[in-house]
Amino acid sequence: MARKGEISDEAGKFERQRREKLSAVEQLGIDPYPGRYEGSEPAADVKSRFKDGEENQKAGCAGRIVLLRDIGKLIFITLRDRSGTIQIGLSKKLLSSQWELAKLLELGDIIGAAGQLGKTKTGEITIWAGEDGLSLLSKCLLQPPEKFHGLADIDQRYRQRYVDLWANPEVMERFKKRSAIVGTIREFLESRGFLEVETPMMQTIAGGAAAKPFVTHHNSLDMDLFLRISPELFLKRLLVGGLEKVFEINRNFRNEGLSRQHNPEFTMMEVYQAYADYEVMMDLTEELVALCVEKFCEEKRVEFGDLTIDFSFPWRRAEYAELLKEYSGCDIEDIGAVREKASRLGLDEAEMDDVVVVNGVFEATVEDNLVNPTFVIDYPAPLCPLTKRKKSNPKYAERFELFIGKMELANAYTELNDPAVQEENFRIQLRGQEETMATMDSDFITALKYGMPPAGGLGIGIDRLVMVLTGAASIRDVVLFPLLRPAKD
Repeated sequence: MARKGEISDEAGKFERQRREKLSAVEQLGIDPYPGRYEGSEPAADVKSRFKDGEENQKAGCAGRIVLLRDIGKLIFITLRDRSGTIQIGLSKKLLSSQWELAKLLELGDIIGAAGQLGKTKTGEITIWAGEDGLSLLSKCLLQPPEKFHGLADIDQRYRQRYVDLWANPEVMERFKKRSAIVGTIREFLESRGFLEVETPMMQTIAGGAAAKPFVTHHNSLDMDLFLRISPELFLKRLLVGGLEKVFEINRNFRNEGLSRQHNPEFTMMEVYQAYADYEVMMDLTEELVALCVEKFCEEKRVEFGDLTIDFSFPWRRAEYAELLKEYSGCDIEDIGAVREKASRLGLDEAEMDDVVVVNGVFEATVEDNLVNPTFVIDYPAPLCPLTKRKKSNPKYAERFELFIGKMELANAYTELNDPAVQEENFRIQLRGQEETMATMDSDFITALKYGMPPAGGLGIGIDRLVMVLTGAASIRDVVLFPLLRPAKD
């Protein structure tokens, strides 16, 4: 077993060797970190336009060396750029004065190569760099992952995403897919008349959700501010202002735990539509997620860890109370039975309000059974202070959560727009929340007094949606730079 310090000593040895190569390059009168490079095109485009048997085809590419085979007077390089890989052939005969530079190249170096496009005897499309066709664009001073099979240490991959992206092609593809998914969501919403907006990241009141905020301080105004836990109350102000269909895709911040499904900084999409309700939002959610599955998954059955998620229609729509009865065996109205179940589950229910106990049992018994897309509808009203209650049964609120792969992916309401009821709900919600620094958003109540149209609101966790669509095991696999505990020495 290696002793502490041995790995860093070895890394230092490799860096010293590479710095010697760097000095040798400089002694050739070559700048190892030049500026602009002209004439490069994506490797995939070069390959696609190659015509076998046609003479005098030219090409130029730039990228990172991920494989290098030196066989004397020939060097074969696999170059990787954003589009893929292509082989570069370096010949002593063709390069002439640049051959010394070619011999100094190493794995990880970023180069440009231009010359004749052809195919080797093994059928590999290759750019043969011609005279003055080889350029060193950036010298790599640290040893790349062994044989470029990628970073094996998961923690190191997260900490050194800048290496992970080019050492593991599947990681690059996952983040390219993430960008495409977000683009598809934007296109979907804009095609239906929604306007993308931006609301404050720093807020004077931490509102719109029950969560512990991050606190910062504005020096000029000498006031504390909160990184937002939700954009909800600002987006609903826009409904009051007459923007009837709005959405935002942006970051939320919650000063809570780290887990496979949670990162303190995460991306949410929130949508609000005037004159709609939670059923409209349910249809919108189903259509949007189904579109993403169709576009980014090979079939409707998607592998997600050890789960297989079936996105075939119809998606189940089940009442909260129905699911509680199905999986816990408790009737939601029988609070004694629910508390007994909670105690057997190890929940400290004695000091909890009834509705909190009910939700604790629900989370413990129901959520792990919701693998295929399931809309959980009609939540107990006390859990939903921003939601309109059902006229047929005011004990329940017009709210749904969409669960996929045992995770909550979406949350939606028929929005409460009665200012008196909203103010009273806020007062109830704030009782006992001193630790979260939550306070009443009086300006939001003022906005409601001007009149907010009836509306449906929806939030979808982008990170979790990408997890499902790409089969990623952890939220850290779909966040480029996830928050991590400090590295150990």
